[in-house]
Amino acid sequence: MPHVTLPRIATATAWRDAARGFLGAGIPPDQITWGDSRTDPGLFDTPATAPAAGTVTVPRSFVAMADKVVWHNDPTRFARLYAFLWRLRDAPHLMNDRGDPDLARLRRMEKNVRRCQHKMKAFVRFRDIGQPGDTRRSFAAWFEPTHHTIEPTAQFFARRFADMDWRILTPDVSVFFENGHLRFAPDHPRPTLPQDASEQLWVTYFRNIFNPARLKVQAMQSEMPKKYWKNMPEAAAIPDLIANAPARAREMAAKAPTLPPLRAAAAQAQQAALTSAWQGPADALQEALQDCTRCPLHSHATQAVPGEGPQDAAVMIVGEQPGDMEDLQGRPFVGPAGQLFDQIANQAGLDRGRVYITNAVKHFKFTPRGRTRLHQRPDAGEVTQCRWWLAAEIKMVRPDLILAMGATAALALTGSGANLLQRRGTIEAGRDGRPVLLTLHPAYLLRMKDAHKRQEATAWFQADLARAAQVAGVAPLPRAV
Repeated sequence: MPHVTLPRIATATAWRDAARGFLGAGIPPDQITWGDSRTDPGLFDTPATAPAAGTVTVPRSFVAMADKVVWHNDPTRFARLYAFLWRLRDAPHLMNDRGDPDLARLRRMEKNVRRCQHKMKAFVRFRDIGQPGDTRRSFAAWFEPTHHTIEPTAQFFARRFADMDWRILTPDVSVFFENGHLRFAPDHPRPTLPQDASEQLWVTYFRNIFNPARLKVQAMQSEMPKKYWKNMPEAAAIPDLIANAPARAREMAAKAPTLPPLRAAAAQAQQAALTSAWQGPADALQEALQDCTRCPLHSHATQAVPGEGPQDAAVMIVGEQPGDMEDLQGRPFVGPAGQLFDQIANQAGLDRGRVYITNAVKHFKFTPRGRTRLHQRPDAGEVTQCRWWLAAEIKMVRPDLILAMGATAALALTGSGANLLQRRGTIEAGRDGRPVLLTLHPAYLLRMKDAHKRQEATAWFQADLARAAQVAGVAPLPRAV
């Protein structure tokens, strides 16, 4: 019977060419035997040469699977692959048939090869074999893989260690990387590698990252099989680490700091999140705000937008967040909603130049739509994180009255943003006890399409602004005649 002998180097390419030729010639699997240079042919086998390879179309998933299975150590791998390829020629859907026993066997072999490649990447340990005066560093390692994974894994090491010469020697095929070029050679004897001065440093590091409280011996040996230990310098420390793990775990537990009760810790964390710890001078607050990373909004906004106005203002006005124009200019309430606020405030007798105006959230939250940035309402978590800065502004200004415009400002100042239309026009106690007058947000007026309802809501808003001016005694500046 014709027998195909594949080389030990470039096996994947050789099998693919041979299989393509036999498949194109219509030779069934039971008319060929397969092996490599380590496989003895049968008594009646005769050397076979594959016909010239033609064009054969197979699913890409089979090609990817075959490129792994050919490196398995099972001597029947080539025959199994060709037998399945023969079936696949007329039934390409077999690659998706999880119940097919032949495919299941090949998939297990593929998985084993991938696992062996992973172990090789994790457990190869190089030693320095360079000589003084060498232009490139040189390293060598001895490794004993379960499968023939040197060749398919060599490119990983070539990319990882491209700046040095190295070699990985195995009982089967070895790989050499010299001056940026890979080459493979079979049957290289095991070398006597010199001691490496950095190994003791590596063992010390390994001992220090070992956590005895999380030791699970079976799980460790599953991820680091004992067959690899003999070529790993840190493995000599493992028996001692395992034996002393219970005593070290008890010692760690005894030295652990005493933790507060869970309820106390939760209360402390909540208080720390809501209470500003700003201790710097007032004129440095705006600069510090630009470095804020308390929530993810800072990563997309152009800049943080601080409040502006007299630091001894009797009235503080709090909106929701910066809009598109505010984000670009770095000033609060300069967009359409801000312009409407200025207009109505002037009619209500509230001079903007004598109040401190800011937002509950300092960064612009938006959804991009082409070149347009659509406003997106801040969520409760973002309002909570930014309350740290709002509290710092309140502490700095110490206003007699805070005007909360909109549900987000009400949430930040009173803890609730619900039922704002029913609550507007009322004064509630803020989180720090200061009076908070609730009103609408000017952006709400801009969004109203019903002219009658918009006129009614505008009158409410103007009345609230006039009340804020009256309560705090903020009168407009005299106009020039």
